[in-house]
Amino acid sequence: QVQLVESGGGLVQAGGSLRLSCAASGRTFSSYPMGWFRQAPGKEREFVAAIGWNGGNVYYANSVKGRFTISRDNAKNTVSLQMNSLKPDDTGIYYCAAAGMRLSNPTLDRRYDYWGQGTQVTVSS
Repeated sequence: QVQLVESGGGLVQAGGSLRLSCAASGRTFSSYPMGWFRQAPGKEREFVAAIGWNGGNVYYANSVKGRFTISRDNAKNTVSLQMNSLKPDDTGIYYCAAAGMRLSNPTLDRRYDYWGQGTQVTVSS
């Protein structure tokens, strides 16, 4: 059974940093994209960042570009999201996602096959 487990969320003041991690088990995703999405209260889930199978291609939402960095370790079957200069608008539940195939557009959530349970990130002003 495939599982994605996120960790690293929490409460932080504006301007602070957090590092989210996602550990996958049940199969390897070393050949496929992985990504992070988030959902704020009362809003739809939105794309945050994605990374290609070998880390060569990375994608970011405009709202996080320059502040967040996505990375992966295929040997450990993990993906991470370093979040710096956090803003209250970054508050939400952050979900890790993994694809079961190569994607032409890894920014679309409907293309991902596996999802974690989410981790809460709260940024206070």
